[in-house]
Amino acid sequence: MLRRPPRSTLFPYTTLFRSYDSNRIFDTVKEIGFEKTDKYEDANCYLLNTCHIRDKAKEKVYHEIGRVKKIFRSKPKPIVIVAGCVAQAENQEMLKREPYIDIVIGPQSYHKINEAILKHSKNKKKEEETEFDTISKFNYLSKIKNKDSKVSSFLTIQEGCDKFCHFCVVPYTRGPEYSRPFKQIIDEAKELIESGAKEIILLGQNVNAYKFEDNNREYKLSDLLLELNGFDQIERVRYTTSHPKDMTEDLINVYKKSSKLMPLVHLPVQSGSNKILKSMNRKHTIEEYLKVYESLKEINPNVEFSSDFIIGYQGEDEDDFNKTMELIEKIGFINSYSFIFSARPGTVAADLTQVNAVKSKERLEIIQKRLFENQIKKNKSLENKILNVLVENIMKDGIKLFGRTEYMTSVIFDGDIDNIGKIVQVEITSSNQNSLFGKLVESSKKKVA
Repeated sequence: MLRRPPRSTLFPYTTLFRSYDSNRIFDTVKEIGFEKTDKYEDANCYLLNTCHIRDKAKEKVYHEIGRVKKIFRSKPKPIVIVAGCVAQAENQEMLKREPYIDIVIGPQSYHKINEAILKHSKNKKKEEETEFDTISKFNYLSKIKNKDSKVSSFLTIQEGCDKFCHFCVVPYTRGPEYSRPFKQIIDEAKELIESGAKEIILLGQNVNAYKFEDNNREYKLSDLLLELNGFDQIERVRYTTSHPKDMTEDLINVYKKSSKLMPLVHLPVQSGSNKILKSMNRKHTIEEYLKVYESLKEINPNVEFSSDFIIGYQGEDEDDFNKTMELIEKIGFINSYSFIFSARPGTVAADLTQVNAVKSKERLEIIQKRLFENQIKKNKSLENKILNVLVENIMKDGIKLFGRTEYMTSVIFDGDIDNIGKIVQVEITSSNQNSLFGKLVESSKKKVA
C-alpha cells in the first residue's frame, strides 16, 4: 500500500515535451496523494520520464534504474515507473529485461497512471499502458487544473507526427498527428494565466501542423496565436517545434499582426543538402526553407532562427557537408542543436550506418564550433545595449534574478524579487556563449535594442 503521503521523485529533463508531460503527470498523481521530492532516499515511488530521440536513450534508462537499485539496496523497494517514448518503444521487452521496473507507460497513456499505480499497489503485478489514446488523454488532462505556476509555461496543442522522416521514432512512439480542440487549448491558457503565466509556449511534435475543425470552421496555429495575442495578461507567445513544410503563408503573416509573438523561430532543417534531405524523407528543400527565412526577414528584419542538424547521415559526402556549412553562414542561426546520426530501431533508417565515425565526429566539431561562434557573436553584440527581459525567477544565490530576452537568451542581473513576472529593462554589461549579464535600468534615454 502507498504511504500517506507517498512521495515520488522526478529527475531533471532537457526536452520541452518531457517537462510539460512531467508537470501534468504530477498534477494527476496528486489526486492519489503523491508529493514530489528531489531526494532519492525519500521516495517510495520513482518515475523516470524518457525521450527516445537522443542517442542510447534506452541504455541510459537501465543505467538510471541501476542507480536506484543501489540506493534502495537496504531499503524497501520503491514503485519504479518508466514513462515516455522509451517506454512506448520497448514496453514488454523492458519489463522482461529489468524486473526491477514495475510499470511502463507510453506518452499517450499518462492519464492512466493513477489506475496503473493503484492496480500495482494492490496486486504487485507488472503494468503496461502503451496504447495510442491521445483523445482520451487530453480530454482527461483538460479536467485537471494545471498547477504549473511558472512565469513561462508550456501548453501542448498538438502531438504525433505524420511526416515519417526516415531517422525519427516519433511517429512510432507518439502516434499520428492529433490536434487538441481549440477551446480546450484556450481554456488551459486561461488556467495558466490565472496561475501567473506571462509567457506561453505552444508545444507540438509538428506544432505548425495544428488543425482543428469545429462548426464548419478550421482552426490553425495562426488562429491560436492571434487569439492569445488578445489576452492582456500575456506578454509573450512562442511555439515549437516546427516543420518547414508547414510554415504556411497564414502563419508567416502572424508576424505582421501579433505584437506578442517572439522573433525567434526554431525551424529544424537537419541538412543543407537537398540530396540528404530527400534521403531523410524530410519533404522540404533548401530552397523552400530559404523562402520561409526570406519571407520572415522581409516582415521583420530582427527575426532570428535556430535549428537542428544531423551530421553523418548515410550518403553525406564532403559536398553535402559543405552545403550545410553554407546554409549556416547564410542564415546565421543564433542557437542550434547538432548531433551525429544514430540509427533508431523501428525506423526506416534503422539499418543505415553513419558516415565513418571519425569523419562524423570531425564534421560535428566543425559545425558546432561555427554555431557556438554565432551564439557568442550575437551575445557580444548585445553588450552595452538595453534589452526587455521577462523575469522568471530568482537564482539559487537568493540575490540575482533570472530572465530571458525575446530570443530566449538567459539574462542574470541584480534586482528586486518583486520584478518576477514583469518585463524589465536590463543593460547588458557582459556575456558568454549561453548567457547575458547586466544591471537593472530604472530610467534611461538609451534605445531599447
